[in-house]
Amino acid sequence: MGTGVEGTSTRRRYFAGIRKLCSLLEAAAALWSLCAPPFMFTRYNKPMHKQSRYTSVHAEAGLDAKFPEIETWPNQFPGYEIVIDDPEFTSVCPKTGLPDFGVITLRYMPDKRCLELKSLKEYLYCYRNLGIFQENIVNRVLEDVVRWSKPVWAEVKGEFRPRGGISTTVIARWPRPEGNRR
Repeated sequence: MGTGVEGTSTRRRYFAGIRKLCSLLEAAAALWSLCAPPFMFTRYNKPMHKQSRYTSVHAEAGLDAKFPEIETWPNQFPGYEIVIDDPEFTSVCPKTGLPDFGVITLRYMPDKRCLELKSLKEYLYCYRNLGIFQENIVNRVLEDVVRWSKPVWAEVKGEFRPRGGISTTVIARWPRPEGNRR
């Protein structure tokens, strides 16, 4: 851009062009907002939509599922502990349908029967596509282990991977403390 009268005229035309371009861009944005999908203009600082609450249907999901028998074999020695880990346990959230990943650890002291590991693996595999809460998984596994092996004592621990930034650890023990329902 030059100086003097000629430069002033060039500068005016330049800024007039910029103003015209800005008004065209504003008009295009206004037109786009009329026909663009609504999700294009959502803001991040708006509150999230509150989903419906959990129901008893969610809470009881998976509890009535039929599982295979956990086979056992005769114990030969008294007074020792067995620890079994399933580091690749998977199930499904009954509300969202999203997968849950975790580690199931079973500790027990056998009485007359020991759990057969292959049938235990097949039993745990049945949870893979089942919609069931993590707390219910741990308690259901404990009840089934106690039903089939009748141990001196047992503990099932579920350590579930974070989802949404929160991880869960659930521990259930048998015999159950006095006064607990179910």
